[in-house]
Amino acid sequence: MFKLLKGFGVTLKYFTKEKITIQYPEQKQVMPERFRGIQRFFPDLCIVCNMCVTACPTDVITLTGKPHPDNPKKKVIDTYNIDFQGCILCDFCTEVCPTQAIVMTAKYDNLSDYERDPLYKDIDWLSGNEVYGNYTVKKAEEPERGEEK
Repeated sequence: MFKLLKGFGVTLKYFTKEKITIQYPEQKQVMPERFRGIQRFFPDLCIVCNMCVTACPTDVITLTGKPHPDNPKKKVIDTYNIDFQGCILCDFCTEVCPTQAIVMTAKYDNLSDYERDPLYKDIDWLSGNEVYGNYTVKKAEEPERGEEK
């Protein structure tokens, strides 16, 4: 009998506390600073070294390049795709990138769908992902601090 009353006591204690449930589509949870979400790609920083493709344990990254028109020793990125059906968000691709061309973001709400095609992200989608870390990329029309319009 005492154990039953003790259990009810625990239940009543939690019953009086403030609820922490959020209503997901309307309210978004603030993710920690080191959260690993969807990747963001900066094509202008990529040197087409294929280290991210080699480091990927699930082989979901495809990267192709073509010779630079001015300097044949350099390459220019042609395609960069990630198939999020198999991506385990392990952060290996961002760790090995020598130019920080790929970074992990705090974005997490595009990783589920009823079909497979939307989970295949190309270079345009990955470079247009403006939310990364706990901050966003500053728009070109926004003035710097201290500057006037």
